[in-house]
Amino acid sequence: MDATAPGTPFSTLIRVASHEQHTRAETSAFMSDLLGGRLGVAAYARYTEQLWFVYRALEDAAGALRDDPVAGPFIRPELMRTAALERDLAHLRGPDWRAGLAALPATTAYADRIADCAHSWPAGYVAHHYTRYLGDLSGGQIIRDKAERTWGFARKGDGVRFYVFEQIPNPAAFKRGYRELLDAVNADDLEKQRIVDECKRAFDLNGAVFRELGAATASGHRGPLSA
Repeated sequence: MDATAPGTPFSTLIRVASHEQHTRAETSAFMSDLLGGRLGVAAYARYTEQLWFVYRALEDAAGALRDDPVAGPFIRPELMRTAALERDLAHLRGPDWRAGLAALPATTAYADRIADCAHSWPAGYVAHHYTRYLGDLSGGQIIRDKAERTWGFARKGDGVRFYVFEQIPNPAAFKRGYRELLDAVNADDLEKQRIVDECKRAFDLNGAVFRELGAATASGHRGPLSA
């Protein structure tokens, strides 16, 4: 679907245009095995470790973008996930969870792309912001529920706090408001098409992380990822 099609809300265009990439990422072998209960808690912990690098890239840039005319409206403190991820990692890996922690090559590429967009192309940053945070508020809840039931985490407690948005009491209303921000984004049609393309790229980068996590799991990797 062309992001310049007249009369269609941009939030609809970006969702439809990236549907193939989104589906490919969320139905990856690693995620299917994780949600299907075929992987242990160590695989979940490795996934959580990689998320930390991605959200560091997203949220380290947020302050500098707060006043940007394109990205600024999307910078919402109630979305921030880094602190929750760190609490989960302390629960999963212990107080020294940072020791030996390293990003997979695909994770480094993903985080670097986010940082590059934040620095030089705020509209591209919006694409990454959208794919991550709206996914957390939606499909991320499936992961939380599965983790609680499979590995015995307390409901919305340590280990799954990344998926708990305590400052967003009504996720459905928040997502509607977020889509309204997308519809009103300060960008012309050409820039909107570039945002759509970056959204597709974001899903592909995420899918690459899943593939590398799957390979690490298949090779029998155990314990924290190390350099």
